Amino acid sequence: MQDTLLTANATVPSWDRDKLVARIVHLGFGAFHRAHQAIYADILAAEQGSDWGYTEVNLIGGEEQIACLKNQHNLFTVAQMSADAWTARVVGVVKRALHAQVDGLESVLAAMCEPQVAIVSMTITEKGYCHSPATGQLMLEHPLISADLQTPHQPKSAPGVIVEALARRKAAGLPPFTVMSCDNMPENGHVTRNVICAYARALDEALAVWIEQNVTFPSTMVDRIVPAVTPETLDKIEQITGVRDPAGVACEPFRQWVIEDNFVCGRPAWEKAGAELVSDVLPFEEMKLRMLNGSHSFLAYLGYLAGYQHINECMDDENFRRAAYALMLNEQAPTLSVKGVDLTHYADLLIERYSNTGLRHRTWQIAMDGSQKLPQRMLDSVRWHLAHNSRFDLLALGIAGWMRYVGGVDEQGNRIDVSDPLLPALNEAISNSEQGEARVKALLSIEDIFGNDLPHESEFVGQITQAYLSLLENGAKATVAQYISAR
Repeated sequence: MQDTLLTANATVPSWDRDKLVARIVHLGFGAFHRAHQAIYADILAAEQGSDWGYTEVNLIGGEEQIACLKNQHNLFTVAQMSADAWTARVVGVVKRALHAQVDGLESVLAAMCEPQVAIVSMTITEKGYCHSPATGQLMLEHPLISADLQTPHQPKSAPGVIVEALARRKAAGLPPFTVMSCDNMPENGHVTRNVICAYARALDEALAVWIEQNVTFPSTMVDRIVPAVTPETLDKIEQITGVRDPAGVACEPFRQWVIEDNFVCGRPAWEKAGAELVSDVLPFEEMKLRMLNGSHSFLAYLGYLAGYQHINECMDDENFRRAAYALMLNEQAPTLSVKGVDLTHYADLLIERYSNTGLRHRTWQIAMDGSQKLPQRMLDSVRWHLAHNSRFDLLALGIAGWMRYVGGVDEQGNRIDVSDPLLPALNEAISNSEQGEARVKALLSIEDIFGNDLPHESEFVGQITQAYLSLLENGAKATVAQYISAR
């Protein structure tokens, strides 16, 4: 397979892969990482002679991804999708691939304890941090965390594995590594630091102090639309390249990476591959989380309820298109602190990206794990509007859309496959409440999502309830149209 991929109709590694050094261990070999961070490293290897290579690790799930990667001598294909043309690149910067449950946890920890490792990075999704999205703090009662605290030398969670690796490096007199989150959370570096240090403190105060004093947790903002891989995706990649690649992934042409330049043991020259190295990532994170991810979630919940399977179909509905654009500029942009960015141009670009018919990004995929996403994508903005006595009609409609979606039944009476780490709490709230105003109140009572402030804000509760009742009575299409006509 290695020779086959190297002869694919694609950009292929023409540089010496034997010179790669596994300086980065990455947790979470998913589609987004393959299409984003790995591409930056591959460009640096091809164009700058960089020797920064990856050890790819999946801790829980994704066994097949790692097996496919190993079978292909650590090569995989990334295809860029657009309506008129697809292009492909075979990525060659992976030095080694491991799965904790297949290769053994010790092999993962040994890889993280190799002296040359300078960075441990992560794309484990918001739920992988085992934290409360409402507070950003580690949930010590989380099943994975409580189990790891009982058996800290055989951890299963990402925080547990990272802390165990750091403890072993400290004991061996090795330098620490930088821990870098590449997940969609505001101040993801700050969240990661809180989670790692809280877990370490629960085990060993001296270890926690050493981590606080020696490990850095740079924040990052990552942006590239990467739909879930389907058999049709792999068929298309094979059609373009002439090679069947089960580890292949497809994405949009656009990519962006903003990184806080705070690394204890060096880093790749990411800026030479188009990344932005800055001192403060938060303004960029908030811009992306609220304008892009917030409007994406809005379209996902309401679009799914309206019968639209893909985001580009939502863009074909003039009311949905106008609603997403108005949400970005009228309700999200005013809450931002980013400077020197033309937010109108940014919104125009987002609408253009959403309209890419080559992507076929499923609304159901974006709708996953909403309990982890709502706080940073919508609720923080609502709090800003409440403090400034300004309108948040569309944010309220998006939140009501989420409530209608997690009810588990669509407008045609069909079952919705709701995927969320707080599904037991959601189901309890739903089963113990009548449809309508009582349902809104029950869902608002989930403190891990809404905190203990918003459920007591009468303006917020009133707007959510009004939007929810409209969705019940009129449906998503008519309600979105009504909200747009009222602006």
